[in-house]
Amino acid sequence: MTTSFGAANAAVFNDPKIQLQRFNGPNPCCLISIQRSKNGVSVSTSNSSIIRAVSTPVKPDTSTEPKRSKVEIIKEQSNYIRYPLNEELLTDNQNINESATQLIKFHGSYQQTNRDERGKKSYSFMLRTKNPCGIVSNKLYLVMDDLADQFGIGTLRLTTRQTFQLHGVLKKNLKTVMSTIIGNMGSTLGACGDLNRNVLAPAAPLARKDYLFAQETAENIAALLTPQSGFYYDMWVDGERIMSAESPEVVKARNDNSHGTNFPDSPEPIYGTQFLPRKFKIAVTVPTDNSVDILTNDIGVVVISDDDGEPQGFNIYVGGGMGRTHRLETTFPRLAESLGYVPKEDILYAIKAIVVTQRENGRRDDRKYSRMKYLISSWGIEKFRSVVEQYYGKKFEPFRELPEWEFKSYLGWHDQGNGHLFCGLHVDNGRIKGATKKALREIIEKYNLSMRITPNQNLILCDIRHEWKHPITTALDQGGLLQPQYVDPLNITSMACPALPLCPLAVTEAERGAPDILKRVRAVFEKIGLQYNESVVIRITGCPNGCARPYMAELGFVGDGPNSYQIWLGGTPNQTSLAKCFMNKVKVQDLEKVLEPLFYHWRSKRQVKESFGNFTTRMGFEKLKELVDKWEGAVVEA
Repeated sequence: MTTSFGAANAAVFNDPKIQLQRFNGPNPCCLISIQRSKNGVSVSTSNSSIIRAVSTPVKPDTSTEPKRSKVEIIKEQSNYIRYPLNEELLTDNQNINESATQLIKFHGSYQQTNRDERGKKSYSFMLRTKNPCGIVSNKLYLVMDDLADQFGIGTLRLTTRQTFQLHGVLKKNLKTVMSTIIGNMGSTLGACGDLNRNVLAPAAPLARKDYLFAQETAENIAALLTPQSGFYYDMWVDGERIMSAESPEVVKARNDNSHGTNFPDSPEPIYGTQFLPRKFKIAVTVPTDNSVDILTNDIGVVVISDDDGEPQGFNIYVGGGMGRTHRLETTFPRLAESLGYVPKEDILYAIKAIVVTQRENGRRDDRKYSRMKYLISSWGIEKFRSVVEQYYGKKFEPFRELPEWEFKSYLGWHDQGNGHLFCGLHVDNGRIKGATKKALREIIEKYNLSMRITPNQNLILCDIRHEWKHPITTALDQGGLLQPQYVDPLNITSMACPALPLCPLAVTEAERGAPDILKRVRAVFEKIGLQYNESVVIRITGCPNGCARPYMAELGFVGDGPNSYQIWLGGTPNQTSLAKCFMNKVKVQDLEKVLEPLFYHWRSKRQVKESFGNFTTRMGFEKLKELVDKWEGAVVEA
C-alpha cells in the first residue's frame, strides 16, 4: 500500500527513523524509509534505485493509489497508536474524538454511551482484559472486583473470549484503572483493535500433557503477537514496562526474518505502522475438546500427541469468523477449514506466516470485508496455503485425522489430576453481580484461589483442596452459584452478548432479554411435552456482529430491529456446523408462534437421539416454514 506524506503526518515523526509499510501483496520486505535531514525528508524504497530528496512532500498520484478506509489513515498518522489519543485524554471533555476512539481500542477499551438515557449523552468506557487461556491470578481477580465497585458499575462481565469486561469507567479515571490493572500483572493491551485478540484455550486446569501444552502454546502465541512499540505503557504508566519474562523461542520466532515476514528496524516488527486489516482471533485446543468453538477463529490450533500422550505437533485450521452485516449477502459467517499440520517446534513460525499473509493481503479499503475469512473465500484454500508457505519457508504436512468434537462445559466438581479439585461455576450470561459477586470474593479471598474464565462465559475455581469442597459448595449455594444439576439445561449452554444499553452497535436486547426468552422456551418445552433434561443450544446477540457466536447455535437469535430478531437454525450441540437464517423480523412477543411448531415437530418427528439442530437441517427450511405457517396448536393426545 502506498503511503502519502503531508502536514497531517508531522506528529508521527517523533523518532529519527520510522519504517512505514507498503502493502503490495506478499512482499513484506518492501519498505519506505523516512529519515530526517537538514534540508527535508529523504525517501527511499528498498526495491527501487531511485532516491529523491525533497523539502516539500510531492502530492502523490491518487489515481493509482489503492483506496483505504478511514481507520487505516488514522493508524498511519498515530505514531504507533499514540496520537491523538494522548492529547484527547488530557482534555476536560467526557469523551474523546473519532480518531482517538479508534485508537483506544488497541489499548483494550471502547467508548460508550448509556442508550437508556435521554437528552445529553453521558460517556463512559468499557475496558476488556487480555487473559490467554482465561487464566486469572488470585490477586488480579480481587483487583478487578475492587475496580468494578470503585470505578465501574459494580459488576464484572465474563466474555466469550475468556476475558473480563469492566463497564462504566469515566474518562478521568481511565489512567488510574489501567495502571492498577498493569501494576497487578494484568493487561488490556490488544483486547480490542486491529491485531491479535485474546488467545483461547480450554479453561480446565487438567494436569494432562496435552492440556498443559495447549495452554503453554496459547500463551506463547499471545506473547509472539503482542505489540512491541511501547504505546500501551507510554499511555498508562508513563513508559514503565511491567512485563513477565518471555520464553526464548518466542523472542527467536518474533525476530526471525529469514522469509521476509518482518519490518526491519521497526518498533513493530510484525505489525508495522498499519497493524492488521481487522481483528484477528486464535484458539488452541486438544482433540475432542471444543469448549473453544475452534472453527469460529481466524486460526484454530489442535495439539496432536503420540500414543504415549506426548505432544508432537499441531493441526491448523484457518478462515473462521462470525461477523456479518444485515441485508448484505456478500458478508457471512464462515467455518474454518484445514490448512495442514506442523511439528511442534514450528508452530510459532507457522502462526506468524499466516498472520503476515493476512497483513499483506487482507482488504484495507472496506472494513466489512477485512477479516481473513474473506481473503480465503476469495483465494481458495490452495492459493492461501501456497502464499503462507512462502512466509513459513516449508510445506505444510497433511492434516492429521481427528476424532469427533464435543462441547465441554467443565461445570461442577472435577479432579485436576494433581491431587487438587476444580469447580466450574455457571454464571448467567457471564455477569458477576450482587450476592454472587460478594460470595465469589469471599471464597476466592479466604482460600487464596486462582481461577479461569471459560469461552462460555463461566468461571472455574482452581487448585481446591479436598477438605475445602464442602464449605466452598455451601458458600457457593448461598451466593446463588448452583451446582449444574440445579441449573436449567437451557441456561447451561446459552450465551448472550451485553448489547443494550451500552453497546453502540446493538439494535435490540440480548443479555437483558435472555432470561425471559429462556423461560419462554422452557414453557414451550413443557407445553408440548419435551423433557426437562432435553436441551437446545441457544445464543442471542443484539446485532449481526456475532460476539456470542449465534451462527453456531441450534437456535440463534440475532437482533435485526427494535424488539425484533432473525431466527437462525441448524447449528449442532458440538459447534461444528453453521446455522442458517430461517426467518427475519420476528418480533419478540411473537417468538412462540415460531418456536412452538418447531419444537413440537422435533419431538414428534425426530430420529433416535437427533438433536434439534440436526433435525432442522434434515427437514429443510421450506418444510419447516410450511409447518410454522399451518400451525394451529399441538394435537391433544387422548
